[in-house]
Amino acid sequence: MTVVVGVGALSADEVVSVARLGTPVALAPEALKEIARSREVVQALADDARPHYGVSTGFGALATRHIPTELRARLQRSLVRSHAAGSGPEVEREVVRALMLLRLSTLATGRTGVRTQTAEAYAALLNAGITPVVHEYGSLGCSGDLAPLAHCALAVMGEGEVRTADGVRKPAAEALAEAGITPVVLEEKEGLALINGTDGMLGMLVLAAHDLRLLLRTADIAAAMSVEGQLGTDAVFAGDLQALRPHPGQADSAGNLRSLLADSAIVASHKGPECTRVQDAYSLRCTPQVHGTARDTLAHAELVASRELASAVDNPVVTLDGRVESNGNFHGAPVAAVLDFLAISAADVASISERRTDRFLDPARNRGLNAFLADDPGVDSGHMIAQYTQAAIVSELKRLAVPASTDSIPSSAMQEDHVSMGWSAARKLRRALDGLGRVLAVELCTAARALDLRAPLAPGPATAAVRDGLRETVDGPGTDRWLAPEIEATVQYVASGRALAAAESVTGPLV
Repeated sequence: MTVVVGVGALSADEVVSVARLGTPVALAPEALKEIARSREVVQALADDARPHYGVSTGFGALATRHIPTELRARLQRSLVRSHAAGSGPEVEREVVRALMLLRLSTLATGRTGVRTQTAEAYAALLNAGITPVVHEYGSLGCSGDLAPLAHCALAVMGEGEVRTADGVRKPAAEALAEAGITPVVLEEKEGLALINGTDGMLGMLVLAAHDLRLLLRTADIAAAMSVEGQLGTDAVFAGDLQALRPHPGQADSAGNLRSLLADSAIVASHKGPECTRVQDAYSLRCTPQVHGTARDTLAHAELVASRELASAVDNPVVTLDGRVESNGNFHGAPVAAVLDFLAISAADVASISERRTDRFLDPARNRGLNAFLADDPGVDSGHMIAQYTQAAIVSELKRLAVPASTDSIPSSAMQEDHVSMGWSAARKLRRALDGLGRVLAVELCTAARALDLRAPLAPGPATAAVRDGLRETVDGPGTDRWLAPEIEATVQYVASGRALAAAESVTGPLV
């Protein structure tokens, strides 16, 4: 499989494939043609006596200086070198690959004015598995992700540091030589075209949306197991009740819960007139409302991502009719806002998961189970501290839910006086989704133990399949064991999609 980068939009799946799986890329013939056509426009302006921003002037607050022809190659090199000013830990390989692919996608539109060999160099680095070293800090999300993109452009020039396909960190010049890639000597407009974009924050949004879609379906699985294990009712998930409040995500979540709880002997055991329980706690009863809100937020974020994937973000841009115009499309506000929305949703889904877990551990609320699901309460602590771990993560997720996009700090001598902070929103969202996966894993692990303790009553076929899949790596109830490896094994069970696959082996695809 090769992802063909053309003048149109990449799909989210293509971004994930190149970023995570190392799928090779190729520039479409029509993209090469359009790149060459717009380069002719830039070249004509380079020969013009009048100054043109990004072609024959300085940048940002220094845009008033006209740069003579003999200094323009140095201008582009200096731009990239000076803007490659990131600091802190290395950014993950998948993020850098997504960033590079999305910059290549914009180059392929022909709206940036670069040469074909510059675009081909980006494709060559991706295909060789060479990943520029990009640092955590440096982007304000306007003009795009300047510093992260500059570190990538620096590598294309044969400068800075990279990671090879096998993860070895070395000078870019050495890695490019080993791969047979000729470093690019930037010409007019090219340095600017390589660093003005929302590619970093967009790449992280696409990856996060992919991960959150898995986690939300897994959240429904964990919730269904909790409803069973706490002798809750499935009646509140009925389709006609959900239709009274027609939010699409809520309907999807409730439908999943009905499928997951179908044919559960545990649920059936307390449906008779002898059951005096009127209604369940909110953390059980309102699961579709909370999980559904996150789904609807994700749907909006995916819509924004699809629009951004179809965008050509640069400044200035070469228009379809051959003009070169300054613009503000590099501002990350649309992406930054939805990145923050998703962090809020992650915190909310994790919060209700932790509350469901806590109910299992309290003998006043868990309907006949041992305190903390311990084998011998007092001697054993059971899952007491697993819930502490959840609580610590949930507290962290609440802090990560504070929006980055409402912040702004002026830069570039007040030329760039309002910024999006979209990169920061994306970085904290990645941490938030990791935390959400861990919180759901603890709920799933705890609920699986509770289902075992309800024997001889049997859970439904779908939840039983999930529990049985977990039992391949995590033992069932017993005296206290070292719990951290069991939690980590469950985290991997969730993150790998195996928990979802186990459920869907019975229910068919969940939504």
